[in-house]
Amino acid sequence: MSVGQFAYALNSNRFLAAPPLHDQPFAVVGVPFDGAVTNRPGARFGPQAIRAASLMLCDGIHPLFEVSPLGFLGDAHDMALPNASPLEMVRAQIQSQAVALMARHHCVFLGGDHSATLALLRAARAQFGELALVHLDAHCDTWVDHFGEPSGHGTWTYEAIQEKLVSPQHTVQIGLRSGGLRAAREYVHDLGGLIFTARDLRGLDGAALAPVVAQIRERIGERPCYLTLDIDCLDPAFAPGTGTPEPGGLTSAQAMTLLEDLAGLNMVGMDCVEVAPAYDHAELTSNAAATLVWTYLCGQVAKRA
Repeated sequence: MSVGQFAYALNSNRFLAAPPLHDQPFAVVGVPFDGAVTNRPGARFGPQAIRAASLMLCDGIHPLFEVSPLGFLGDAHDMALPNASPLEMVRAQIQSQAVALMARHHCVFLGGDHSATLALLRAARAQFGELALVHLDAHCDTWVDHFGEPSGHGTWTYEAIQEKLVSPQHTVQIGLRSGGLRAAREYVHDLGGLIFTARDLRGLDGAALAPVVAQIRERIGERPCYLTLDIDCLDPAFAPGTGTPEPGGLTSAQAMTLLEDLAGLNMVGMDCVEVAPAYDHAELTSNAAATLVWTYLCGQVAKRA
């Protein structure tokens, strides 16, 4: 093994080859759990795939924000989680670990399936109060049960609103396009929130997204905001490696524009979930996820300058 190969092997389990987490202001944390998926499993392996894909960015200065997260970022590796325990037991462990991390760091969590976000929102609510939520996804995740199960990766938004973790009037969903009952699809809208479906955004990019961004900024204001990005918000052409792909989604350029232009919100944390490497092709999905997480981090680091 060459020196370069040895260095790669040592750093490939850390996002951007960042050092282990100590007192850095920003933290990347893996949440390797996929026990609540309903279609294709494998998202538990997402955190490591995203980290490996991020290595091509480790010497990069963001072309818009003109910063790199390196120097501000530590990798906390993966949470220690069981995959065969009841969901609420796993969520309790996620929440406990997230509370400790959020008390000291601005955290980005790498999933894992979307059921983990409920536990992360519980931790963020305890730290920051009632939250605004920006939710990029193909699916509304507002079903009252998940194929007979009381909770899963398709119920967490409904549960978060019911638990008053997030303000429904300050919840924004972007990219929705899957089939479902109207009561679920329009749940956030009916409670006063904003929904921008994938159909609403077809053909919009760059400056054409400015009115959407303006509405979101006006609605959320300075309220503490959590951002959750299900990689299936992207069309499968850009992110095939996910458990529940839905054609007709966002482009990676649209998602990047939204993250760049919403960076000025009072973000308190982010997760990127549902990357399932077993179904990926040419690492398209993990590369997209790594770049979107990097973009979020650069936007937040730039605000510290």
